Amino acid sequence: MSTFSEIQANDLFNTMATEPMLLVDVRNDDEVARGVIEGAIHIPLALLPLKYESLPKSENIVFYCHSGIRSAHAAAFASSKGSKNVYNLAGGVLAWAKAGYPFVAKDEGKKK
Repeated sequence: MSTFSEIQANDLFNTMATEPMLLVDVRNDDEVARGVIEGAIHIPLALLPLKYESLPKSENIVFYCHSGIRSAHAAAFASSKGSKNVYNLAGGVLAWAKAGYPFVAKDEGKKK
């Protein structure tokens, strides 16, 4: 059985400051045009099965979307592929924004 954990926006924000996290935004192109969480890479949910193997390997992987529904599917998929320490951002970018955390332009999202 695949398992993943939910992570709250404030826990993600605090953990990002101390641990390496791979953030994967699974929203559609038009949604990410409004901004992404800094450091995130963008892979629309529909393309995740095709691009999953090319993801950088990380101790912790966090998927997020608009409200947390699509990213839960992405997290379950990653868990089913054997990834450990997989998280879904509870409430998605809605919760992130409500907590007052920033977004950056898509092109600035992925760390160079």
